[in-house]
Amino acid sequence: MEFPEELKYTEEHEWVMVEEDLAVVGITDFAQDALGDVVFVELPEVGTVVEAGKAFGVVESVKAVSDIYAPVSGTIEEINDDLVDAPEIINTSPYEDGWMIKIRMADAADVDDLMDVEAYQALIAEES
Repeated sequence: MEFPEELKYTEEHEWVMVEEDLAVVGITDFAQDALGDVVFVELPEVGTVVEAGKAFGVVESVKAVSDIYAPVSGTIEEINDDLVDAPEIINTSPYEDGWMIKIRMADAADVDDLMDVEAYQALIAEES
């Protein structure tokens, strides 16, 4: 499994890539693998205000329906429209083409509460 070192991670298996005051968010390779084939993604509308730790969307797979949680607080700037017609992109490219939303962060310090790659790998080792 792949875990890019430049990303931050959450206990709920989301990843975050920070680009200035934007947080690009998706689910990790571990999460997509555990879910199986993703068949549906529900994302919020642009302009929606999200709160760190609160659900912002849903991923449905052949195995389960799972909430997706905002890793930081802020306003949705952009959603990945490609996932509406091709949710399976999350399975084939969770860190690149499978990103879900971009959040304009209310407080960039929220990122400091997220895990680095070593902490995330330790977490999933415990769960496995």
